[in-house]
Amino acid sequence: MTAQTVKIQSLGAQGDGIAHCPDGTVYVPFALPGETVTIARVKDVGTIMSIAEAAPERREPACRHFGPDGKNGTCGGCSLQHMADEPYHVFKRSLVIAALKSKGLDAEVDGLVHCRPGDRRRVVFSARKTEKGLLLGFSQAGSHHIVAIEECPIASDGIVSRLDAIRAIGLPLVSNAEPFRITVIETRTGLDISFEGIKAPTDKQRRTATEITLATRAIARVSIAGEILIEPQKPLIDFDGVMISPPSGGFAQATKPAEDAMAELVLAHVGKSKRIADLFCGSGTFALRLARLGKVHAVEAEDKALKALDLAARNTQGLKPVTIEKRDLFRHALTAKELKNYDAVVFDPPRAGAEAQCKELAKSSVKKIVAVSCNPLSLARDLAILVEGGYRITKVTPIDQFLWSPHVEAVATLEK
Repeated sequence: MTAQTVKIQSLGAQGDGIAHCPDGTVYVPFALPGETVTIARVKDVGTIMSIAEAAPERREPACRHFGPDGKNGTCGGCSLQHMADEPYHVFKRSLVIAALKSKGLDAEVDGLVHCRPGDRRRVVFSARKTEKGLLLGFSQAGSHHIVAIEECPIASDGIVSRLDAIRAIGLPLVSNAEPFRITVIETRTGLDISFEGIKAPTDKQRRTATEITLATRAIARVSIAGEILIEPQKPLIDFDGVMISPPSGGFAQATKPAEDAMAELVLAHVGKSKRIADLFCGSGTFALRLARLGKVHAVEAEDKALKALDLAARNTQGLKPVTIEKRDLFRHALTAKELKNYDAVVFDPPRAGAEAQCKELAKSSVKKIVAVSCNPLSLARDLAILVEGGYRITKVTPIDQFLWSPHVEAVATLEK
């Protein structure tokens, strides 16, 4: 480890400051372009020791757990709280623009749809049992060290106000000091809490956790590795008037405002299409909304998510027919021949993207496509495939769903 004073030239894709030194590039977390900082350097990573010249864009972070001066450690949940709003928004949008340019795509990119503190309804905590109780927080960046939190400005008040309850429910279920994950979703009927990575608890442990849950307000469900421990009431998520109960530990968009913004873009582009395919549909974030417009075929590899979607569709009046298909689209993409049945296709894949499916779409005659992605790089690759197949990108909209992080969603609309 060596001490060194460097000038930060730019911001990297992960939100780190970048300094180009005679002996190589150095990445400095929590540094901003234009700043002069003294760092403790290990290979190509620098830790800020002091800031000799701060950028005008620097501001006080919103959370005491953030940054190198975090009171209780450097929480790894956020990386950009020290950056003022305007340059932060520019940075998020630039990630999408840069990804598109890397594939030679010159598309119209809208302004960023903003995210606000307290919007986050889905949070994945790191946790570990200690002699003092249950340590609950986020892993420090680049480390397995868990930073305990007492506040979280990105998360909803419904989650933050019940951190003690989450600890109390989790503590009796854990019998060793191994780290594990707790996924918490705030639903209309209460918190949906899912534990992953813990040893199967004994009957006594289950009874204790069940008693604590029943004595706690606003807990809808507690599950362990997908198995329901207790469900005082069905957890319900509202997809624009369609109520759905997601599977235990299932996926939900991190914030409702971002979900609504994405859905609005999807529905606007699909328009009057009567036959729609929703690929990688999950529990129906888009499919159930699209069913108000036309017939929807929803395709997903996760059986429990499909069943939740199907149940919601059958129990909701006013929807057009919704059919479901369990299918691994990475291995068995819908073929160009199968795609002849649809006027519009929506796809929202995991971070890896939908390369195989886009190759089939590129050969199809589908008139309208909406691509939703949480990874600008895989999105750009997929869009390049579609453009080569004769599609035209009409618009790309970046959406900030993960506040103060380098992650950005995007919705791209295409026509043939």
